[in-house]
Amino acid sequence: MQNRAALKETPIYSTTKIRWSKASKKISLITGIVLLILVGSFFFLPWLWLLSSSLKTLDQIFIQPPQWIPKPIDWSNFSKAITYIPFFQYMANTLVICAFVVVGRVISCSLVAYGFSRIRWPGRDFVFVLVLATMMLPFQVSMIPLYVIFSRVHLVNTIVPLVLPAFFGDAFFIFLLRQFFLSIPHELQEAAIIDGANHFDIYWRVILPLARPALITLVIFSFLWTYTDFQGPLIYLTSPQKWTLSLGLRGYFSVHGAQWSL
Repeated sequence: MQNRAALKETPIYSTTKIRWSKASKKISLITGIVLLILVGSFFFLPWLWLLSSSLKTLDQIFIQPPQWIPKPIDWSNFSKAITYIPFFQYMANTLVICAFVVVGRVISCSLVAYGFSRIRWPGRDFVFVLVLATMMLPFQVSMIPLYVIFSRVHLVNTIVPLVLPAFFGDAFFIFLLRQFFLSIPHELQEAAIIDGANHFDIYWRVILPLARPALITLVIFSFLWTYTDFQGPLIYLTSPQKWTLSLGLRGYFSVHGAQWSL
């Protein structure tokens, strides 16, 4: 009788324990979501202030205490911001340069990284160390020689000096892709070789599809660095019609000052 009673009580205890476990998981999930919302709201405040300032007049921005809701709302700031300077022209110039740079780095860096990671050849590691050593070379060291080279071939005031170096690789992205390529199992490459694939087939059909996370990282960082680049366009682009957005905004600031509402 005691054994039967114990057997009857066991499912009840287990069911209660399971319910309590599910409830605790839900509580933990809700608590985590609430904490993420609170922390995210803290980091979201600068963006809200940016949006609020874009709808204010210049005098309203500096009112103390700060006024979050503009009174009145000045929608003309957006039209002024894109008409005081040739905004869309600068944006188009910037996006064209970014597109060429991203494509050039994806092609060149992935090919070089494949050679350093999947092909064995004499002196490979030594050459790779030399490539990494170029990361310690500041841009200011090569800035004048590069300018002299491009000026002698009459490429100054074109986008070629800003785009062409990307097609010769970048040490940081070569290192990034090489380390990712090394993590791909060699058995996949050996199986492709048995099926009659050459190195280009392995690179194109095996390695690149598996390296999408690293390639996406390359694209994002390369786009951001090129989009926000100021020094390169400042050196090579002299015509205002060919300026990038960062250079055009700086030119506007130097003439009109910082218009925070715009």
